[in-house]
Amino acid sequence: MTTSEKVYPTEIIDHRWLSKKTFEIKLHRPAAFNFKPGQLISLKYKNDDRDYSLASSPDESELRLCIRYVKEGLLSRALGDAVTGTGLTFCGPHGYFTFKPSARVPIWVATGTGIAPFRSMACSGMAAAYLLHGVDTSSELYYAEELQPAAGNYIPCLSQSGQSPTAFNGRVTDYLQKQLPPGNYDFYLCGRREMIRDVTMLVDDQFEGSFIYTETFY
Repeated sequence: MTTSEKVYPTEIIDHRWLSKKTFEIKLHRPAAFNFKPGQLISLKYKNDDRDYSLASSPDESELRLCIRYVKEGLLSRALGDAVTGTGLTFCGPHGYFTFKPSARVPIWVATGTGIAPFRSMACSGMAAAYLLHGVDTSSELYYAEELQPAAGNYIPCLSQSGQSPTAFNGRVTDYLQKQLPPGNYDFYLCGRREMIRDVTMLVDDQFEGSFIYTETFY
């Protein structure tokens, strides 16, 4: 947060675990706060702050965040243990990871909680030809029911084999390298730095003329 930005007060109005290592919180949305699908906020609790992409659409009455619980992470640990009614502040919106229509075919690629901005886009009426979600197990396919209608091809990519007969057994890079037809695409990548690096190298090598938009989750 910077001192020149407007700071919004908010509080947790709902808290639920999505898996053993990821939880979702819903925050009260101030009446004056507006954002675009794919943008993020800088959330502050006590003396710690961090950026989180909004998983909610601009039409929803609350702000929804999908957060990975990290024992060593001061803010994620505090939020994971927080209860409804807990007060916080935030500023924003920030970021440029927004949908940009073009003549190229859109591909959404996420790992883990990097699926959050794609839920925001999907619930705002945006769509992709392919949506790849890379996780360890099928229990981590957050928001699958909401995302499937927004993707011509919804592809769970599971790194632990044998989890689901309908999923792709392998990483998102494996699917893109082996299964995605040649073409000009707009790749939207959100998740771990390593995934973004590997997919960027793959796109440069195999999908000439494609564009790449990224948002790194740490």
